[in-house]
Amino acid sequence: MDEHISETLSRPALIRLDDRTTCVRFETMKVASALAAVRHLLHRGVIAPGDTLVDSSSGIYAHALALACHRHGLRCHIVASTTVDITLRTQLEILGATVEPMPPTANLKLDQDRRVARVQEILRAKPRHHWMRQYHDDIHYLGYRPIATLIRRELDGQPLTMVGGVGTGASTGALATYLRDATLDVSLVGVQPFDSVTFGSDHVRDPEIIIAGIGSAIPFANVRHTLYDTLHWIGFDAALAGSIALLRDHAVFAGLSTGAAYLAARFERRADPRRHVVLLAPDTGHRYVDAAYTRHAQALTAHDLQPHQITELAEMRLPWSRMNWNAAPAPTAATTEPALRSASGSAATGAR
Repeated sequence: MDEHISETLSRPALIRLDDRTTCVRFETMKVASALAAVRHLLHRGVIAPGDTLVDSSSGIYAHALALACHRHGLRCHIVASTTVDITLRTQLEILGATVEPMPPTANLKLDQDRRVARVQEILRAKPRHHWMRQYHDDIHYLGYRPIATLIRRELDGQPLTMVGGVGTGASTGALATYLRDATLDVSLVGVQPFDSVTFGSDHVRDPEIIIAGIGSAIPFANVRHTLYDTLHWIGFDAALAGSIALLRDHAVFAGLSTGAAYLAARFERRADPRRHVVLLAPDTGHRYVDAAYTRHAQALTAHDLQPHQITELAEMRLPWSRMNWNAAPAPTAATTEPALRSASGSAATGAR
C-alpha cells in the first residue's frame, strides 16, 4: 500500500495497443522524476524538511514538484507559464504551493525567458531556496530507472523502439539510457513541435503551437542529443489527429504530445516490423479539451497523414517531418553553457 498519492502516480500503466505496440501511460509522468529527485537531495543533505524548492513550469512538472514537496514536508514555489490553467493552479494552491503566473504572451521564448529570469530574482532575494532546474539537473533522470525495469520485465528480449516527446530530455533520455545499460537493443525516437530550438525546428512556425512541454525556445542541458536515432517534428493539426485516433482506436485519453507520439509510433511500427514500439504517454488530455478535443469533428484523419522525410533541417515543413538523427550532436542554438549543468552530480553519477 502506498503512503502518498505521489508514489501511486509515479508508476505507469502498461497497455498493449496491438501485438507490437505498448503504451506506457501516466496520469502525471513527471511525478516519478520529481519524487526521485527530491528524495535524492534529501538523502544527500542538500535540502531538509521545511526548505523551499523553486522552479519554472508549463504545468506537469509544477504538479509533480508540488506533490513531492507535500510528501516530504517541503515548501514549493512555482513560476508558472501562461499554459497553467485554473484547474491546475487551484490544485497547486491547495497543496500549499506558491504560484506566480507569468503575464500572457504568444511568444514561447519570451515566456520561458521571463520565467527563468523570475526564478533567478527569487534566488537572489532568498538564497536559501533550492532551484530544482528541471531543464538542466540530471538528477531528474533517476526516477525513470524503475520504469525502465518495468518495461524490461514486460518486454525483455525484444528489440525496442522507444517513442516520446523530448521536452526536458529526462524521460526519453533516461529510459533509453537505462534500457541500453541492460544490454537491450533500443532505438530512441524523439518527438518535437515546430518552433523549438532543441532539435533545430525554430525556423518553422506553427500558427497553433499549444503542445506544452515537449519543445523549447531555450537550450536544455538535460537533452542528450546523441542518444536519439530518429526525430519527428509534428504540428498541432497532426498531433490533434493522432490524439483523436488514439482515443477512438484504443480509448486512451491523453495530451497532444502523446497524440504526436502516437502518429510517430504508428509510422515506426510500419517502418520496421522486427521491433516492438513503446509509446510514452506522459499525461491525460483534460487540459486540452477546450483548445483541441472539442474540434474533433473538423480534425484531420490520422490514417491519411505521412511524414515528409528530410535529410537536412532546412527541408522540414508542416504538418509533419521526419529525419534520421543518427546520434548527431546538438544544433548550435540548442547548446547550453556548462554552468547550467548539474551541481549535484554529473551525468555519469547522477543518472546511472
